[in-house]
Amino acid sequence: MARLIAQLAKLPGVGEKSALRLAFHMIQAPPYAAELAEAISEVSRGVKLCQTCCNLTEGGPCAVCREPKRDASRICVVESVQDLLAIERTGEYRGSYHVLHGALSPLDGIGPEELRVEGLLVRLRTGDVKEVILATNPDVEGEATSLYLHRLLSPLGIEVTRIAQGVPMGGDIEYADQVTLGRALLARRPL
Repeated sequence: MARLIAQLAKLPGVGEKSALRLAFHMIQAPPYAAELAEAISEVSRGVKLCQTCCNLTEGGPCAVCREPKRDASRICVVESVQDLLAIERTGEYRGSYHVLHGALSPLDGIGPEELRVEGLLVRLRTGDVKEVILATNPDVEGEATSLYLHRLLSPLGIEVTRIAQGVPMGGDIEYADQVTLGRALLARRPL
C-alpha cells in the first residue's frame, strides 16, 4: 500500500492526501484497479515517439505526419505534445509540427542536448521547409528556448517566426500585467 501511495504521489498535481484517497479507491474497486493497471501497461508498451516530429504514436509516423493535406513547408515547434494538441484544437494551423519534449532550463539541468532539436535540424536540411514557427511558452524557459532556436536556425536561410503574445480574448486591459500589455503593443497589426 505504501509503495502504491508513493507512486501515485509522483503524478503531477497529486499530493500525499490525494494519493492516499486514490489508493483506497483502487483497493475498494478491484476491477477498476486491474483495468487501470492494464491501461497503464498498454500505454507504456505501445506508445512511442513519431520518428518525424516526436509526437506520440502507436507506431510509424503519427496521425499528423500521415495526413496528406498538411503544409509540409511550415513546422510549428512546440515544447510538449499537450501544446501540439492545444494548437490543433484551434483548427487554425494546417502545417506540420516538431515536439521538443521540454524547454531550456539550466537551473533544472535541461540544456539543448536534452531537447529533441537534432531531428528538427535533419528535417530542415533535407526538406523543403520555408518557415519555422516557434510556439514555446511565454515564460523564461520558453523565451530562452525560442531565442536559442532562432540563433540556431537563422543561418539556415529559413524564415523563423514567433507566435504572437498579448491580451487574451475576453481579458481586460486594466488587469493585464506590464509585460503582457507591452508585448501586445509590440505585436500589433493593421486591421
